[in-house]
Amino acid sequence: MSAAQQSSDWEQCIAFHGHECPGLAIGYRIAKAAQQRLGVKFSADEDIVCVTENDACGLDAVQQLTGCTLGKGNLICRDRGKHAFSFFVRSQGRKLRVVMKKKFDRDKIDRELLKKEILSLPDEELFAFSEPDYSLPDRACVFKNVTCEQCGETCSERNIRLHEGKQFCMDCAPDYSRGW
Repeated sequence: MSAAQQSSDWEQCIAFHGHECPGLAIGYRIAKAAQQRLGVKFSADEDIVCVTENDACGLDAVQQLTGCTLGKGNLICRDRGKHAFSFFVRSQGRKLRVVMKKKFDRDKIDRELLKKEILSLPDEELFAFSEPDYSLPDRACVFKNVTCEQCGETCSERNIRLHEGKQFCMDCAPDYSRGW
């Protein structure tokens, strides 16, 4: 990839996210590493699937560069608080998990220097690469809409709860967690 294309991709990520930061740089590098190793670019449909293990800044770069989004159904959040992303390419049956392995002492390094370091270090220094230990998620489903019998709002049938024979949305359904 040319330096101009790399700069353009980074600028697009900044525009999408709203500012530059070390977290965005992590996601940018993860997306680029995954694209290079899997031989893919951007998913206009659901061919590329990303399962993210965080909801941090880097996720915006992954969305911008790979085309994996919540709305399209090819971005799935399994929040574990880790800088870890698993990518699947349906058409090729390929998969890759990318995990941030480099440790940075965020208290002792300036954010601008940290961002520059993340953007310049070799992939192998920043990340661990492996295969996810789970299968490719199913394609996104379209569910029927059901009207909550308490609030009158419509939600997907997969989010309806039955209570005393009535259909309630998750907000109106009584909690039955027993304190777990």
